[in-house]
Amino acid sequence: MRVTGAARLGQNGLKSSKSIRSRMPVVGVIGGGQLARMMIPPAVALGIELRVLAEAPDASARLAATAVGDYRDEATVLAFARECDVITFDHEHVPQAVLQALVAAGSAVHPGPDALLYAQDKLMMRERLSRLGVPQPDWARVSTADELAAFLADHGGRAVVKTPRGGYDGKGVRMVSQANEADDWLADGPVLAEERVSFQRELAQLIARRPSGPTQLWPLVETVQRGGVCAEVIAPAPHASDAVERAAAEIATTVANGVGVTGVLAVELFESTDGRVLVNELAMRPHNSGHVTIDGSITSQFEQHLRAVLDWPLGDTEPLAPWGVMINVFGELPPPAIAAALGHQPTVKVHAYGKGPREGRKAGHVTAIGDDLDETVYRARAAAAHFD
Repeated sequence: MRVTGAARLGQNGLKSSKSIRSRMPVVGVIGGGQLARMMIPPAVALGIELRVLAEAPDASARLAATAVGDYRDEATVLAFARECDVITFDHEHVPQAVLQALVAAGSAVHPGPDALLYAQDKLMMRERLSRLGVPQPDWARVSTADELAAFLADHGGRAVVKTPRGGYDGKGVRMVSQANEADDWLADGPVLAEERVSFQRELAQLIARRPSGPTQLWPLVETVQRGGVCAEVIAPAPHASDAVERAAAEIATTVANGVGVTGVLAVELFESTDGRVLVNELAMRPHNSGHVTIDGSITSQFEQHLRAVLDWPLGDTEPLAPWGVMINVFGELPPPAIAAALGHQPTVKVHAYGKGPREGRKAGHVTAIGDDLDETVYRARAAAAHFD
């Protein structure tokens, strides 16, 4: 967005001219994946014009793609942003130099580069969370095999090593017990070493924050990982104690306010066997653990994200049923299988991402909501079984 004539920026970073009050606001999304795709229905409902800078013409969010180009190219991103009131993201990979150029050009960027930095670099994330006093696994910046050997010696001979940038869905993560097992990564620079947490389960706490400060939490959820990738989400997290729920809410609120996140923030957590609630990862955008909110909450994470980045009032996040279960589908969702799943389980919702088939790739998800957890899990899994 360029600042011209009477279109001056207000305190919340949006155009304050009369024109923006009399037309649809334009939200630009950088990245054309399934997260951008799932922003389309709430954008339509709210009268928001959604524009997407997609990586390819066949991107998942092609229904709203108004431009195709490289999100790493400053000129491409600036040209896209000129026609938008707010810029937000489908992923966290836009380079800092491009993000800073957007801000310098007068664009309202949510979340901003200063916040996104901590989702882009895991070492910087750990350093910032330490300063905020947020509970997290013991960790160290490791630059040599000798430093990794010392960390292993202090942590029972086992550690988790992560590349600072670029890892997701189990990529860039390695369990090590020997110092030389990370030599290839160390050749490229420092890595993050973490204690191997003995945990009962993994949790996720989602929160939305407006540029003007108000926040809204969803109920804490349990995530089930298989092969380093989220396979199932149960909302709310079964048998979570009041202490665990309070800890998760306090952590998410501290992080959101402490780093100035705007939009949806997902805080992935460990519930350890010794009773700790520890931060594993951060995602500053709608997140896989929040897909259950599309069918299971009064306000989905996608609608809330749009409200938040526009600095509009946040919606109620109460669940629509006592339980919600989301199951990821990998590979492909062929139409005959979708029809079969809907016929077999008519109360279950199927969400296809419009992607070409590829083994191991998230192709969609199914969601069931209900009054009984076991019965809700059964219906969700029975529908998902049609895509095996």
